[in-house]
Amino acid sequence: MTKLAVWPGAAPLERRYAGVRALSMALAEPLSDADASVQSMPDSSPAKWHLAHTTWFFETFVLRDQVPDYRLHDERWPFLFNSYYEAEGRRHARDRRGMVTRPTLDEVRAYRAHVDAAMAAALPDLGTAALDLVTLGCHHEEQHQELLVTDILHLFSENPLEPALYPPLRKVPVAMPGPIAWTEHGGGLVEIGHDGGGFAFDCEGPRHAALLSPHAIADRTITNGEWATFIADGGYREPRWWLADGWAWVKANGIAAPLYWEQGEAAWTRIGLDGRRAIDPAAPVTHVSFYEADAYATWAGARLPTEFEWETAAAAHDPAGGNQMDAAAAVEPRPAETGAGFFGDVWEWTGSAYRPYPGFRAADGAVGEYNGKFMSGQFVLRGGSCATPRGHARASYRNFFYPQQRWQFTGVRLAKDL
Repeated sequence: MTKLAVWPGAAPLERRYAGVRALSMALAEPLSDADASVQSMPDSSPAKWHLAHTTWFFETFVLRDQVPDYRLHDERWPFLFNSYYEAEGRRHARDRRGMVTRPTLDEVRAYRAHVDAAMAAALPDLGTAALDLVTLGCHHEEQHQELLVTDILHLFSENPLEPALYPPLRKVPVAMPGPIAWTEHGGGLVEIGHDGGGFAFDCEGPRHAALLSPHAIADRTITNGEWATFIADGGYREPRWWLADGWAWVKANGIAAPLYWEQGEAAWTRIGLDGRRAIDPAAPVTHVSFYEADAYATWAGARLPTEFEWETAAAAHDPAGGNQMDAAAAVEPRPAETGAGFFGDVWEWTGSAYRPYPGFRAADGAVGEYNGKFMSGQFVLRGGSCATPRGHARASYRNFFYPQQRWQFTGVRLAKDL
């Protein structure tokens, strides 16, 4: 594959573009063509599709729209690799992406090389509006890197051979964390949302005032060991802990533990990107739905934090800290030897619906469909995970999923009223 050249004097955005593109390729490097083509469920996408879709984004919104005389690599492919941009016309159905056995993985790699070469030639001469689109495209691809990793995990979990993407980490003994400590907040007006410094997605603003009631928020997330206690206490069998929709989901789907957990003869095990391993009781619990998170919080005599409570507490912490993705290996929540902070390991469910902030306006054109159109029926998660590329998260970042979804690295931090 032709690599995107990056020279010592390259502009920061050129270096960033090259780094983001290289990480995507490294994440997919161990995959066979079959691995990269299969779709394991409607919520996931094949690895090959992620690699092509992120390339389509740059080809469409930067090269096609901003670079005179650029010619599409293949005029048939926008139909295949558009995701949900209605303004870009017809597209292949999301739940049938696994049927696209052609182009091959190697042809998608060639597509990426073609677009990267055109971007390398175009970047030095792009105007401000086009450079803003390149920046958005880099953050967009980082989102897909996380999806790529979690979709591979789900795919491999469906294989009876339970393959591993990489060897297991060497386990360093870590003591179980102590009891949760609570950080109290007296309530009052706080400023919420991105402050305008650096990049942010549109849904992170406008910055606005929010009123908090007196509350306390936990200093860490819930561990596997604590979740096992919830299970042993009948947590999945007792309807009083559950929202009505959550209890219906539990019964309809036979839910009895977090996704990827399995009860062994002696203990719980889980499937990870390093294959099947025993549950680490000190590590943060992950792959739980909003319904499960809410039920656990109720069982524990607490609740989930609002996204405003979470953001206020997280503002004092380093968003580049914690266990986040630095390279194409070792993506796994890990026990924290000291205070875990608010970033990395697992996305944290909040009790807040994903809705627009006061004064929110979607941008004009196709890129305006990026976030605003999904502000219905989903809940906000905060903090990033072990699969979030380091540098991608910030205190104002709003992730969002439907309440039953749990194939991402999703976990639980508790809050309570004072």
